[in-house]
Amino acid sequence: MRRIAYIITLLFLAVGCGQDDNRQSESVKLSVDKTSLQFAAAGGEQTFTVTSSELVRVSSDESWMKVTKGIKNKDQKTVVTVSVEKNHAADVRQTSISVVAGTERISVDVKQEADASSSSGNNQYVGELASNASEWLGMGWNLGNHFDAYNNGVAGETAWGNPKATQEAFSKIKAAGFKTVRIPVTWLGHIGPAPDYKIDEKWLGRIAEVVGYAEAAGLNAIVNIHHDGADSKNWLDIKTAAKDADVHKQILAQVSAMWGQIADRFKDKGDFLIFEAFNEIHDGGWGWGENRNDGGKQYRCLNEWNQAFVDAVRASGGRNADRILGIPAYCTNVDLAISTFVFPKDTAKDRLMMAVHCYDPYDYTLPATKSEWGHTADASKKVNGDNEADLKKVFEKLNRNFISKGIPVYMGEFGCVNRATAREQAFQQYYFKYYAKLAKTYGVPSVLWDNGAKGAGNERHAFLDHGTGEYCSPEAEAAIKALVGSYNDDLTLEEVYNNAPKF
Repeated sequence: MRRIAYIITLLFLAVGCGQDDNRQSESVKLSVDKTSLQFAAAGGEQTFTVTSSELVRVSSDESWMKVTKGIKNKDQKTVVTVSVEKNHAADVRQTSISVVAGTERISVDVKQEADASSSSGNNQYVGELASNASEWLGMGWNLGNHFDAYNNGVAGETAWGNPKATQEAFSKIKAAGFKTVRIPVTWLGHIGPAPDYKIDEKWLGRIAEVVGYAEAAGLNAIVNIHHDGADSKNWLDIKTAAKDADVHKQILAQVSAMWGQIADRFKDKGDFLIFEAFNEIHDGGWGWGENRNDGGKQYRCLNEWNQAFVDAVRASGGRNADRILGIPAYCTNVDLAISTFVFPKDTAKDRLMMAVHCYDPYDYTLPATKSEWGHTADASKKVNGDNEADLKKVFEKLNRNFISKGIPVYMGEFGCVNRATAREQAFQQYYFKYYAKLAKTYGVPSVLWDNGAKGAGNERHAFLDHGTGEYCSPEAEAAIKALVGSYNDDLTLEEVYNNAPKF
């Protein structure tokens, strides 16, 4: 009898296990319990639940939001936690979270309220500048590692090996098809003591001379304060200013004094001249430093510095009363611009532009650890993912969050280092063609970084000689013609994509 009972028990267990296995093998269609999440400006944390028998993946490309997936339970449910940072800007921000299971996909919309206390001047925009900027500024070129170069705390035009700029060079830059020249300037070693912070007349005079080269060549010119704010190592020290009110106050005074002098020197210059407040202001972490957890202190500091810049320029009078001004986002980072940027208040209407930079994807464009780019590239030689789609997202974000709302944006820097082989050069040219077409399509005028460093590979961006304006090499000429040609031609983005290199 014991043996019969034992066998019966085993049979029941087998049937029970089989039933459980059947339940586990049943396919459960993807679903979510919430298709939208609403957050206050202060931010916070919310959850939603995903049900699916397939492996669940969740993703979002916004830096102001963190998405964390939990462990699936026996009922095929996975809890997803969404954490949103405080919104310091005066604009509502919106995005979506992609939920994927097998071939099924659902989007969960996320919306966060604007900061009602923000002093944003965005409502002064009527959209004319935003819609016309890509045609007016066009494709531009940076006089890089030139007046922004410095050694031992003193800026010098030839400090990093470039020859002196000439009228001939600027005329040939114009002939190459560029419409704008950005003239980055470091003022270190040419600034007197507080409270006047008197700028050395010889240095300021040389900057004025080169601005004159741009004017004579028929180019727009952008002049800024550049490495004075490098990595919080010099006087524009945002890391310390965020912690010390006295340091912040001193910096505000110096910003006002210096921009007052620069603006006064150029107050009779026409609309071809643009002032850009600063370059890549950050604390040394390139957007991933203490700014991420200091409660927005660094962002507020930069917003106040930008306001001091606008006020100083407008107060100088003359043509500066309504001169177009470039206002940099924190670290000129696109995602941080969306989440933290606040335009200064301005007495002029529709005369401010936001400045950001783009070196995406970094491993391809700057250190050249990857040698190819795009859908036809060798997978082992390119950055993972859909290269074209990832770059396109940058421009979609700028257009969606700013340009479509009448807020003008320009890319003060972008680039792609020169390459050694014909195959690599073909992909560089393709990158430039695709980038230029995105810039034109989405209305983002862009300024190519050229630091005069010849050769190929890491940080070598020599395209046009700063002294003569001649192409630095046949390969550089091909790259520039690909870039400028794509910005100006009538090809569609799809046509550029379909003509990617094929080997």
